[in-house]
Amino acid sequence: MSTTPVRRLTVAQALVRFLSVQYTERDGVRQRLIAGTWGIFGHGNVAGLGQALLEAGEDAMPFHQGRNEQAMVHAAVGYARQLNRLSTQAVTTSIGPGATNLVTGAALATINRLPVLLLPGDYFATRTADPLLQQLEHPVEADLSVNDTLRPVSRYFDRVTRPEALIPSALNAVRVLTDPVETGAVTLSLPQDVQAEAYDWPEEFFAERVWHVRRPAPDPYELAAAALAIRAAERPLIVAGGGIHHSQAEEALKALVDATGIPVASTQAGKGSLRYDHPADLGGIGHTGTAVSDDLARTADLIIGVGTRYTDFTTASNTLFQNPAVRFLNLNIAAFDAHKLAARTLVCDARAGLTALTEALSGHRVNSAYEAEYGVGRERWDQIVDAAFSAADDSAVPTQTQVLGALDSVVGDDDVIINAAGSLPGDLHKLWRARSPRQYHLEYGYSCMGYEIPAGIGVQQAAPDTPVWSLVGDGTYLMMPTEIVTAVQEGLPVNLVLIQNHGYASIGGLSEAVGGERFGTPYRYRAADGTFTGDPLPVDLAANAASLGMDVLRAKTVGELRTALATARASDRPTCVYVETDPTPAAPPAEAWWDVPVAETATRESAVQARTEYDRQVVDRRRHL
Repeated sequence: MSTTPVRRLTVAQALVRFLSVQYTERDGVRQRLIAGTWGIFGHGNVAGLGQALLEAGEDAMPFHQGRNEQAMVHAAVGYARQLNRLSTQAVTTSIGPGATNLVTGAALATINRLPVLLLPGDYFATRTADPLLQQLEHPVEADLSVNDTLRPVSRYFDRVTRPEALIPSALNAVRVLTDPVETGAVTLSLPQDVQAEAYDWPEEFFAERVWHVRRPAPDPYELAAAALAIRAAERPLIVAGGGIHHSQAEEALKALVDATGIPVASTQAGKGSLRYDHPADLGGIGHTGTAVSDDLARTADLIIGVGTRYTDFTTASNTLFQNPAVRFLNLNIAAFDAHKLAARTLVCDARAGLTALTEALSGHRVNSAYEAEYGVGRERWDQIVDAAFSAADDSAVPTQTQVLGALDSVVGDDDVIINAAGSLPGDLHKLWRARSPRQYHLEYGYSCMGYEIPAGIGVQQAAPDTPVWSLVGDGTYLMMPTEIVTAVQEGLPVNLVLIQNHGYASIGGLSEAVGGERFGTPYRYRAADGTFTGDPLPVDLAANAASLGMDVLRAKTVGELRTALATARASDRPTCVYVETDPTPAAPPAEAWWDVPVAETATRESAVQARTEYDRQVVDRRRHL
């Protein structure tokens, strides 16, 4: 007869207890893996996980009340990114629409390689109530539920249909969450009857577990080949991706650059890998990159990608790297990303790899003429940034870039700037002067409208004493303002910079460029001809933010804006700075192309002209083999 100690708990109680004692460790620093749980309750989880969280108490598992399931995932993702993927949060929902609302957030997490644990309720495993409220019936797949929509956007998915199945499922979930290669959204689908079912659990299941987050070193052969390739290159360029931040490899990158003089251009996720005023920092790269970055990329003979997955914005849809002799060397912890663009690979942790490369390249430095060349390019771009940020008259209505200039004059080195969608990502990537590794928080893997406000909450939870700024346009705000209520409820002093430009301005500009004539993008009344070209809608977004509990500061001029931003930064309450901008384009134009296919046949002259331009640009596209 077994004498193994057991504890009788429901499945939900056991899962909460298990999660409360999971830890990560890297470089000797230990922290909780699941720092809290977000939830909205319904019949699919209220008597299971809801009861379990109540019984566990705030010390064992802090609970956060959300207003939208997608937004709860965004908050958890913002939290995880701020803490270098070493700690995250869980999200529980009921069945039906609560569960399917998780899909967008899960896709965002997995695309950006950020960990989040999703715990949606599911239908009865016993089928005693069938069909139940919100059940999708499928005539030939009886075991299918709406939760299966989460399979393709999860790095790990399991449906726990028996109590004892939770043990391997929970362990596998944590294994994936803590794996720097595999991490992303993890989904444990929990039938509501199973959540409430009791079982005798072995005590070992509830023992503290510390999951070491490894830093794999480079293979000696790959390292030697990489060093040889760099020494042979005359015009090398580093493309810094988000993996540098996830690995906390910023100082290792700086050491390599200081020693070799190799310049660094950054993706959206990698910006801030070097401080903006470092002599080798060239700013953003690609379609939204700087002139100096893109000019060097076109002539580079070796691209050294570090922690990047080379999206089309980075490669300018495979038109950017034009040197016929260009080759690629990719340092990445994921072999899948390291092999992109037929690259020579260095599969390892970013910090470990950069440190090893610095040692292997001892005594090597790029030609002084190359350093002087990109130094001149940096100075020219700094002048462009100054011009975009400055305003000749403080009484003028600000442009969007002048909004960024006003913010730049107010923030400190450790403030965090959050954005994800619209025209702001392009302006920020070109112009923002990142002062610290965590200051620039752009979600551009999924570029999800509505991310900014809930992510600001997650970042504020992860860094309570850090000023956090969520930058949104009116289109993004209208997608998902509801978590303002959560910020107010939790007393989190997130700052919201709300820019009103009366429409989907970013897509409006793109529409115009591809022959779409800004169709369907302005926020205006219908005109007599049926188009949306009438007066702007009389929507008062500032009043809306105030109605949700925020302090609101309205700024009409550049001077008022600067004062309002300083007031918001000093406040200990969630504060919105609302500004209507001058729609006159003020940002520098794109320095590289982006492939958005244009109608091959059309009768409208705008589309015909756009296709002519498309055909001119597309000839530069190449496959790097």
